[in-house]
Amino acid sequence: MSAVVQPIPRGIGRRIGRGARDWIPAALVLVLGIGSWQVLVDVLDIQRFLLPQPSAIARTFWEERDALWSAGLYTFREALGGFLIGSAAAILIAMLLARFRRVGSALMPLAIAANAIPIVAFAPIFNAWFDVLSPTSKIAVAAVLCFFPVLVNTLRGLTSVRPRSIELMRSYAAGELQIFRKVRFPAALPFIFSALKVASVLAMIGAIVGEYFGGSQEALGIQIRNSAALFQFETAWAAIMVASILGIAFYASVALLERAVLRWDPSRRRAE
Repeated sequence: MSAVVQPIPRGIGRRIGRGARDWIPAALVLVLGIGSWQVLVDVLDIQRFLLPQPSAIARTFWEERDALWSAGLYTFREALGGFLIGSAAAILIAMLLARFRRVGSALMPLAIAANAIPIVAFAPIFNAWFDVLSPTSKIAVAAVLCFFPVLVNTLRGLTSVRPRSIELMRSYAAGELQIFRKVRFPAALPFIFSALKVASVLAMIGAIVGEYFGGSQEALGIQIRNSAALFQFETAWAAIMVASILGIAFYASVALLERAVLRWDPSRRRAE
């Protein structure tokens, strides 16, 4: 009995083809950039402590892959913890500020001022509050870095609902909780996911920056710092490559979740 091969629906095929075409320019730029990097290091005789060759970085990445990925996953767990804590706190506080507008208007300038503080200022403070070798201080740094963009975007989304939608709900005698659940929060989801994608990258940056001020020897930031101090520049760059891969994977995971959750959004369906 022969199997029947089902044809791929035309719409799905078009989306796959369009997605592939969207990635082609980025792939070409990446290949050309790495090739130019490899050639220019030789032609310009750039010293390895300034910029190692990509081939040397790739070789070190492969030879030390077990240690690098172990350190990367250790740091990724810190980043994920900070991302979840900071984003959840920001969404909850934004909902409160959207409900009580006067409180929100009073607190937003303070939030913006706190967001202007460089993240390197928080890392030593959190190391003093918590154990330097504990992941808690790095999670706190990542959480602070994620908190403000998610707070601002969520609050903007919750307060940008069309007045007609609110009036329609109130004409049906809907309470504030129902309005939040059925109107405000769905309207804010595109804003929230935009902030979460930014926060996913910031979480990795915050965790690594926090590790620069002290942490476990298993952490990726400590490996980058120690490798550079010992003139093992290829190892430092390979560790940076691991951080980049994990950051891209984190961002892509949030983007896939956004696509699954926001299937109802008409603008996204038209884009597909």
